[in-house]
Amino acid sequence: MDETTDGKMPAAMMRLLDLRGKTPTEIDINLLVPRASLDISKAVDQILPLLAAVKANGSTELIRVSQERDGIDPRPIRVEKNELHQALQQISPDLRKAIETAIARVRKFSEETKPHSISVQLGKGATVSQRWQPVDSVGLYVPGGKAVYPSSVVMNVVPAQVAGVPRLAIATPGQKEFGGRPHPSVLATAELLGVDEIYCMGGPAAIAAFAYGLPDVPLEPVRMVTGPGNIFVAAAKRALRGTIGIDSEAGTTEILIVADSSSDPRLIAYDLISQAEHDEAAASVLITDSLEIAEAVGRAVTELAPITANSARVLSALNGQQSAIVVVDSLELALDLASEYSTEHLEIHTADDQKSLEKISNAGAIFLGKSSPVSLGDYMAGSNHVLPTGQQAKFGSGLSVFSFLRAQQVIDYNEAALAEVANQVDLFARTEGLPAHGEAILARLNRS
Repeated sequence: MDETTDGKMPAAMMRLLDLRGKTPTEIDINLLVPRASLDISKAVDQILPLLAAVKANGSTELIRVSQERDGIDPRPIRVEKNELHQALQQISPDLRKAIETAIARVRKFSEETKPHSISVQLGKGATVSQRWQPVDSVGLYVPGGKAVYPSSVVMNVVPAQVAGVPRLAIATPGQKEFGGRPHPSVLATAELLGVDEIYCMGGPAAIAAFAYGLPDVPLEPVRMVTGPGNIFVAAAKRALRGTIGIDSEAGTTEILIVADSSSDPRLIAYDLISQAEHDEAAASVLITDSLEIAEAVGRAVTELAPITANSARVLSALNGQQSAIVVVDSLELALDLASEYSTEHLEIHTADDQKSLEKISNAGAIFLGKSSPVSLGDYMAGSNHVLPTGQQAKFGSGLSVFSFLRAQQVIDYNEAALAEVANQVDLFARTEGLPAHGEAILARLNRS
């Protein structure tokens, strides 16, 4: 079938990619299945001069970028405490209750998943322990370009608090409609969570400010930066990794849905549209073994996308090369493709979702069935919505309490326990041509 000329899905909407009769290899998948055109390595090259300018010029560069690119003056860059208090007074009681519910759910999940220290006796007087130590300071990035994200304040702050991070700082861009100040809902959420170190700054410049500090603000550098953003924020995190730790490269959003003939095409269309709403570069992909479902989803998208509030952004994303409806020969192949694609958000709509789940290795977060849409995870599921994008889920995880903890091993041997293995340590050391290692052991036992 021709991708868009069968008269059932207009070219202006989502393209249909027919892979029936093909069994793609892992290399083929990244060529055949839709991907964003701007990859993160190219974005890194574009922002390196900006990162260097922030390092050299501090807040002067940050103010210049805000004025020239965003049309706002971010001063004072440090948000004052009275501004936080006022923001909390401004939000509606219903929104406050929703935020508090989200906080409680994420906190409960974070507390239940927090790892515990262990101690192992390897012999009499020979103990090795592992303790979990929080990062000393974390910069939490809360995006605010095409939308505002009080939910990201929750997702960043709560697991960090549960981990015990002593210093938390938030960066979020100013909004024109609020006189260049951060959105009140973001500030109100920070106030509810007791975080008062907040900076009016956004984009890659904010990541650089966290990494290098802004002496005249003052903003002390942080040890780690977490949080989602567009591809340029993700690129800044990649470029500055080593100067700072990062959670993952959580860039422009992705959703991939695997569906069979038992699924509801209209609900799938809603979910594809919901993620396309984030950004013109957002990726919305459906992989199905049912041509009927593919065509029905296409019709539903054609009907629903033009009437949603952010239709221009949605239509741009759904019509981009990063989005498509893909038809394959079998559900097994659909699941294989989905796992290899390694999406940020994976929805599974099949007759047996648990069985389908067994086939998946790579995904940021997985949503099972029609009652577990990605939108739930964005706000109220209790899971975290800061997730790896761009295939990073093949080796990385979403934000969690683990992100803010370091496993440290503590070795505690008494003299008798040391003596028990001393000769073996000495043998290892001499075999490796490092005799001083063995001598350091034997000296403690008067055997040198």
